[in-house]
Amino acid sequence: MPVWCCRCSLAGHFRNYSDTETEGEIFNSLAQYFGDNLGRKVKAMPLVEETSLLEDSSVTFPMVIIGNGPSGICLSYMLSGYRPYLSSEAIHPNTILHSKLEEARHLSIVDQDLEYLSEGLEGRSSNPVAVLFDTLLHPDADFGYDYPSVLHWKLEQHHYIPHLVLGKGPPGGAWHNMEGSMLTISFGSWMELPGLKFKDWVSSKRRNLKGDRVMPEEIARYYKHYVKVMGLQKNFRENTYITSISRLYRDQDDDNSQDRDISTKHLQIEKSNFIKRNWEIRGYQRIADGSHAPFCLFAENVALATGTLDSPAHLEIEGEDFPFVFHSMSEFGAAINKGKLRGKVDPVLIVGSGLTAADAVLCAYNSNIPVIHVFRRRVTDPSLIFKQLPKKLYPEYHKVYHMMCTQSYSIDSNLLSDYTSFPEHHVLSFKSDMKCVLQSVSGLKKIFKLSAAVVLIGSHPNLSFLKDQGCYLGHKSSQPITCKGNPVEIDTYTYECIKEANLFALGPLVGDNFVRFLKGGALGVTRCLATRQKKKQHLFVERGGGDGIA
Repeated sequence: MPVWCCRCSLAGHFRNYSDTETEGEIFNSLAQYFGDNLGRKVKAMPLVEETSLLEDSSVTFPMVIIGNGPSGICLSYMLSGYRPYLSSEAIHPNTILHSKLEEARHLSIVDQDLEYLSEGLEGRSSNPVAVLFDTLLHPDADFGYDYPSVLHWKLEQHHYIPHLVLGKGPPGGAWHNMEGSMLTISFGSWMELPGLKFKDWVSSKRRNLKGDRVMPEEIARYYKHYVKVMGLQKNFRENTYITSISRLYRDQDDDNSQDRDISTKHLQIEKSNFIKRNWEIRGYQRIADGSHAPFCLFAENVALATGTLDSPAHLEIEGEDFPFVFHSMSEFGAAINKGKLRGKVDPVLIVGSGLTAADAVLCAYNSNIPVIHVFRRRVTDPSLIFKQLPKKLYPEYHKVYHMMCTQSYSIDSNLLSDYTSFPEHHVLSFKSDMKCVLQSVSGLKKIFKLSAAVVLIGSHPNLSFLKDQGCYLGHKSSQPITCKGNPVEIDTYTYECIKEANLFALGPLVGDNFVRFLKGGALGVTRCLATRQKKKQHLFVERGGGDGIA
C-alpha cells in the first residue's frame, strides 16, 4: 500500500515523511532538484533506487512521463540536464532566425524566448516550437538539403529535474512492434534523437546504410541504445501499465490535511474549500514470472507521450468482429507468414488510403495474393499522402498509387487478377460466409467473397487511465483524441494542456506524427518546467529555505 503523506511541493518544506525515508534522503532529493541553491553541499543521490522494479513512493516526483517512445526519451534527455546551444561555427541559412540566435548566443535554447524565435517560421507541423526545433536540428530539410544541425549539446547536471519514464515495453515504444519488412517513411537522420547521429550508430554496429530509409527494427534498436549511451536508464521503468491518473485535493486552509481524492459532487459543493494539488498515478508492473505488482506514485507534473497506435480504428459495421477481419499490419503479416492465405483464390480486402494500407497492399501483392482495395476518397484528392512523397525517394508507394489510379473497378470488367481499386467506396458489412458488401458514392452495392479483410483506417490512443478517456482534453471534448481530427489542445509554446494545469502532452497526441517534429515538445515542456523551477527557487530562498528543512 502507498504511504499517504501531507507534503508541500518539492519547492517547499516537508512536514511528514515515511519510516523508510530519512530526512537526509529527502533533503538529498531536494538538493539534487535545486542544485546548490539550498546552501548546503551534499552528495546527490537518485530519487529512486536504480532498479527495474517500481515501488510505492511517498516522494512527489517533479515529473512522470507516460510513454517511452521517442517523445518520452527526448524529454528525459532534456530533463536530465542536456542543453542545446548555438554552435560557435554555425550559420543558419535562415538569416532572420540566425540573427535572433546571435542575440543570445551565450544562452541555451531552453533559456530563450521560444515564441520570439519561432515567429515567422513555416513547416509541416502546426506547433511552432516543433517547427523551430526541427529547423535548428535539420535546417532547410524540406527543401531537400542535408545541412548539419546548428546546435551543440552540453550536459549541465545542475539542470537535472528528477523524473520517471513509464513504458509497456523497452525504450522505443511502438517501434518495437512495427512490421519489420517495411521501410520507414522518414529518412534515418530524421528519426534520430539529439546527441547521437543515426549514421554514427549504424557505423558503430559495423552495418552499412543501403539508403536513406531504414527498417523499423533498426530504429527500435537505436532508441534502446540511445537511452543506455546517454545514461538515462535510471529514469526508465519497463513493463508498466497505467490504470489511473487522478488529481489529489487538499483543504485550502489546512496545511496538515492529507491529500485525498474526492468525488466530483463533493468537489462541486465545496469547490472553494479545496485546491488542486499533485497527481496520483496508479498501475501495475509485469514481473518475469507473469505476476503483476501494483504501484502508486505521486507527481507534480505528468507528461502524456503515449503515441496514438494503441487502439486501431474500426469501421463500426456489422460483422467487423469476425475472425477473418484484421485491424493491424502485424496481424495480417502473421497470417501471411503462417501460410494461412497461401493458395487462396479469393482476394484480400484492404480498407484505407494511407501508408499503412499501402504497406498491406505491397505485402499482399508481393505474396501473390489478389487485392481488393477500398477507400472513400477520389484518386485525385490532393490530401492523399502519396501526393506529398517524391517519386524517387518512395518508388514503392508510388507504385501503389499508380495501381490505385489505373486499376480501378468498372461495371464492364471483372476483378483484375492481382489488384483492383474501389475509389469512393465504403464497406457496408461483413458476412459470416466471408463475404463483404461494398457501396459506391452513388449508392450502388456489390458483394465479393474474400479470403481475409484488413481494416487500416488509423488508430486512437489508449487514454483509459484518464477521466472520460481523455476526451475532455481535446479540441472537441465530446470526441475521442486522434492525431489528425482531434488532438489534445495545448499551449503551443509550453505543451501544457489548456484544460488541465500541470498535465502536458507531446508527440502524436498533439498532431506531431513524425519524429523530427515531436522533439519540439520536449523543448517546450523542458523550458516550462525550468522557468517554474527558477521561480520556486527564488521563492524558496526568499522564505529562508537555505537554513534547512523545517
